[in-house]
Amino acid sequence: MREESGIRHPDRGRAPEERSMQRPVDPHAGGPERPEERPPHHVRVDWSSKYPNEVILRGPRRRAVALTFDDGPDDLWTPKVLDALARLKVPGTFFVVGQRCERVPKVLDRISRERHAIGNHSWNHANLSKLRAEAIRSQISRTNATIRRLTGKTPDMLRPPYGAISDAVVNEARSAGMKIILWNVDSLDWMQLNGEQVSANILSNVSPGSVILQHSAGGTGQNLQGTVDALPDVVGSLRERGYRFLTVPELLGTRV
Repeated sequence: MREESGIRHPDRGRAPEERSMQRPVDPHAGGPERPEERPPHHVRVDWSSKYPNEVILRGPRRRAVALTFDDGPDDLWTPKVLDALARLKVPGTFFVVGQRCERVPKVLDRISRERHAIGNHSWNHANLSKLRAEAIRSQISRTNATIRRLTGKTPDMLRPPYGAISDAVVNEARSAGMKIILWNVDSLDWMQLNGEQVSANILSNVSPGSVILQHSAGGTGQNLQGTVDALPDVVGSLRERGYRFLTVPELLGTRV
């Protein structure tokens, strides 16, 4: 991260994506993940092959991994994840939603103070691949500005919600000087699995250099206890296998 010290309807005339950014949204509305937002298999593009310098799935094949957490911060699950990481003495990388940062700035500050890495996960968890370039740019820049104002740091990593990418998303990330960070191990914790299931999903798929997807916030009423419960087993098991735990920038060699 870079350090840097009649009643007129209000939506009339605005593009649909602009309207969605203007309306206040419950920070837990809709849930963090919806399978229907992910592209179907038959139309998926291998974005990391198309843009090898811009879209990253994993780090170098050394015995280290990065634990990443999407959709926070909130004032329930994010603190529990942070407590677990502190007990285990491992760093995480948090891809945060700008709107949620505004609502719980103290939790974002804690993420920063405890020296975890912070990335951009859009302003309101929009599917960026469905937006025009101007709206993508706004989603990125508004979130970056909020994180910079609240932490003094500007993210150089973008994780598009749902992993949904388009050429326009890549171009806007590149213009902002950001890498797109996806993952190669999905815990599926957003399906509200228990700790054993989350742990099994990670440990059965991990390999040297893996970027592991988890969540530190969810939708209304969503239970992420499985994420919290899985962490001791995941960390303990991987340590026994000789793995180190790094932030994404450390894993990629962009920060020592």
